[in-house]
Amino acid sequence: MIPAREESVAIGAPPRRLDGRLALPASPRGGAVVCHPHPLYGGDMDNPVVLAAVDALARAGFATLRFDFGGVGRSQGEHGGGPDEVRDVLATVAELRARLGSDAPLVLAGYSFGAWAASTAAVDLPDVAHVVAIAPPLAFGDWAFLRTLRAPVTAIVGDRDQYCDVGRLRSLRKGMPVHVLRGADHFLAGRDDEIGAAVAAALG
Repeated sequence: MIPAREESVAIGAPPRRLDGRLALPASPRGGAVVCHPHPLYGGDMDNPVVLAAVDALARAGFATLRFDFGGVGRSQGEHGGGPDEVRDVLATVAELRARLGSDAPLVLAGYSFGAWAASTAAVDLPDVAHVVAIAPPLAFGDWAFLRTLRAPVTAIVGDRDQYCDVGRLRSLRKGMPVHVLRGADHFLAGRDDEIGAAVAAALG
């Protein structure tokens, strides 16, 4: 479900101006940036898992900003292999901060590749209140940074995820809350309500 009263926003500047959607309640408890799956495999900000997370965050009282990475939809630029996408997250955080003020609690959430981009961006953001990593693809890339990430992290993953072994996920960061969706694989089809409930539970 797409939150009511979303507005289109332009993030950053040419040659990599990004297309985003902002939902800003009257008195938000904080702000949340939500990142979509891999741009080269059909990921965009309208992905159902992204929308489920955005809806849960909006219902919990957060201002939400979802966006398309460079080269997706109406966003300028092209896929940069990871570093450019992390910079996209940082630009989106800056846009949300400009709307809310620098003292508003900040949540970064993402699904699959978006979980990696959000978590990696959080390394350079000392004031992140929480990171929500949905189906983080541990099979790709080095995730050791999760051990030293200063922000609290909650993971949401299916027990049949082809790219995220639950045992390895738990061993990466001792004590990290991991919400396991029984019978779900990496694509989490039809599990929108459970994802939303897990996101809401992560933030209290």
